[in-house]
Amino acid sequence: MLVPVKWIKDYVDVKLTADEYGEMMTTAGLTLETIEYFGKEIENVVIGKIEKIEQHPNAEKLVICQMNVGKEELVQIVTGADNVSEGDFVPVVLDGGRVPGPLHGKEKEEGGTVIHAGELRGVKSDGMLCGPQELGWEDKVAPYISKDGIWLLPGNDWTPGQDLVEALGLDTYVLDVDVTPNRPDCLSILALAKETKAFTGEEYKKPDTTVKGAPKRMGQNSIRFQPPKAERVHNFISVEVQDPNCKRYCARVIKDVKIKQSPWWLQERLMYSGMRPINNIVDITNYVMLEYGQPLHAFDINMLADKKIIVKAAEEGDTFVTLDGKERQMPEGVMMINDSEKAVGIAGIMGGLNSEVTEDTKIIVLESANFDADNIRISSKKLGMSTEASKRFSRGVDANIAREAANRFCHLVEKLGAGTVVDDIIDIYPEKIEAITCDVRIDRMNKLNGTDIPKETIIGYLKALDMVVEETEDENVIRVTPPTERLDMKEEIDYAEEIARMYGYDNIPMTLPKMNTKSISTRSWQIREIAKNVMTSLGSNEIQTYSFVSPRSVDPLRLEDDTWEKNFLILLNPLGDETSAMRTMLMPEMLEVMGRNFSRNVDRVNAFEIGNTFLPDIMDEGKLPSEELSMSIGAYGEGEDFFTMKGRVETLLSMLGIKNLHFEAESEYGAFHPGRCARIVIEDRGFPMELGIMGEVHPEVAESFGIGTRAYVCELNFEYVIEKASIEKSYKPLPKFPAMTRDIALLVSEDVKVGDLEKTIIAAGGNLLESVELFDVYRGKQVEEGKKSLAFSIVYRDAQKTLTDDDVQGVHGDILNALKENYNAVLREM
Repeated sequence: MLVPVKWIKDYVDVKLTADEYGEMMTTAGLTLETIEYFGKEIENVVIGKIEKIEQHPNAEKLVICQMNVGKEELVQIVTGADNVSEGDFVPVVLDGGRVPGPLHGKEKEEGGTVIHAGELRGVKSDGMLCGPQELGWEDKVAPYISKDGIWLLPGNDWTPGQDLVEALGLDTYVLDVDVTPNRPDCLSILALAKETKAFTGEEYKKPDTTVKGAPKRMGQNSIRFQPPKAERVHNFISVEVQDPNCKRYCARVIKDVKIKQSPWWLQERLMYSGMRPINNIVDITNYVMLEYGQPLHAFDINMLADKKIIVKAAEEGDTFVTLDGKERQMPEGVMMINDSEKAVGIAGIMGGLNSEVTEDTKIIVLESANFDADNIRISSKKLGMSTEASKRFSRGVDANIAREAANRFCHLVEKLGAGTVVDDIIDIYPEKIEAITCDVRIDRMNKLNGTDIPKETIIGYLKALDMVVEETEDENVIRVTPPTERLDMKEEIDYAEEIARMYGYDNIPMTLPKMNTKSISTRSWQIREIAKNVMTSLGSNEIQTYSFVSPRSVDPLRLEDDTWEKNFLILLNPLGDETSAMRTMLMPEMLEVMGRNFSRNVDRVNAFEIGNTFLPDIMDEGKLPSEELSMSIGAYGEGEDFFTMKGRVETLLSMLGIKNLHFEAESEYGAFHPGRCARIVIEDRGFPMELGIMGEVHPEVAESFGIGTRAYVCELNFEYVIEKASIEKSYKPLPKFPAMTRDIALLVSEDVKVGDLEKTIIAAGGNLLESVELFDVYRGKQVEEGKKSLAFSIVYRDAQKTLTDDDVQGVHGDILNALKENYNAVLREM
């Protein structure tokens, strides 16, 4: 929020420098972003009055202005602006003057741009007439009447030749303050003035809200008579609130409205606050919104059918044209302001084009209402609209300031002579908001803050923040009632923060925690770290991708529609469609990363990720979704194939102490090549337990992700891995006796699985069998069609003695017999 310090000074005497005041704001808990100084680069710029305008003899689009700049002779200036007239007061840069903003068609120069006298199409020009942009204002805040041309200064009480910075009071500074979400009241100048008062101790001056109203008739004895009934607000407008999300609705009527430019003091405050001056009525509504934090809206009463205002929710199919000229489809339930026939405004967000205040407006209805914060936030999100009003209402506005803000508007209307205020006010306020009184323990406050502040000092702090403090029977407890505008003050803990910031965070002594803390890693975290170390030792790079994904992210994987991978948890308030769901698996993000690297000519990728996945409970929609760890491994490049990926998986699981691992062929999973895919299974108490799936990515899937080579991916359920991992290390002495190795080559049918053969060998090998490993697969001329040759290396060892050939031969024979009996395996000569 932009905070003009000149405006703050209307209510509190700020004696601090810009840096000191900015530091004070930060101490108050409001983050200072920047300090912007005005008037520093403006030199030799004065106020000029246009005495005469003549057409340029050599250019149709140029005119010659004779300017009164306080000298004996008029100064001649050539301009191309078409919004100037004789008698206008405008800023004039004299020869050698400097302006901070860029000139038309040129970039801004550091230190400002110097203007020199010269000729334009053969006619001498002794300076330049300025628009707001040349003087350092942004386009968006330039007064509406001057936004595309020369700055026409409002009013006629200017002195030609007077220095512009001095006359307009431009030598000032503006703070850009980031207001935290818990302090919506600070989206107003008055709240910041009260903060300034609390921290500086200066006196706070309330704004004037007195309203004179319509002139009263005088009787013979000088007794004021009440105005006739026709001059009361109820005879101009009626209000009906049907939507309970409207907490309060105040309406006042102003007649004899005169639309014109606002005076400079009002325009100045709006421009410094980042808002464009439009006309006096619109400017006053914006002024009071910035001042009080209470959004206001003015309707042309003649555009309201039957002179009625009805607050109710939109119905499905409703459309509405807002003040920006856009026709919008209204979602069902959005709160609308209506007359008896049509909608005239979106409550708390934006008014309608069909009831806006124009130059022909003579009577207006002022709306000062309070709407439910959640309702406005949801409606604003649905409509994709963010306005100054919706920003305030969606954070929360105190309903108790609505009437005062309406009266402040009426006071300013009378002050500016913009109209006549009709007596009385319509104020619908069914449930008054009361302040939340809280008992605050002094010792608790000091303990939380690590301070030793006396009770009297704490009471002084709270009173400085306009809180009512009462003593109780307990010497340690005070009863505090905050102003209702402090929506953040709900519990005792909130007062600890107020006391701390008033005391000064820098004044709180630094101490170490008074407790013994011991950092420990959970079993889950330890296993994750081991897995990361193993993968990096295998040459893999760890990646991290977003948990928020598109519901279409798994579509390229060629999966069925009713699979669990497509059962997404959809976010209620997503950042966008591409991040509107929580991921169910890591594979799509891994493939996307591989595709991005391939498109950048990275010839080799070996990566892994361990991250959370999210699955809704399909049996009970009211139950919280499950959040589980998954692990994804991906690779492509020279030397990569199914078996290198399988080796990584085996190494990883072996290092995690997972035994009895085997791979089962899978041909139905759409993401993988049907002949190069396997499910990763372990035996769990006699039953198979699937840890994951791996294989070569299907060519169509690889093409969808932009991977132009063979790629390999593995997806593990890391929660199962953690459950079955055994990371406890036990000592096992080196064997005292030698091992004996036998290699065998078996001819088996093509459909026999290696895993099944290994299981049979282990079962038949008994206690003497130490290990079995496949080291060759052969299909060729020496092997008949439909068969394959599998070569295994079998290691035997006895922990108690040295084995003899006779010891091994019996066990070896049992293995061969079991293989022949179960799989018709024939021993082939090596």
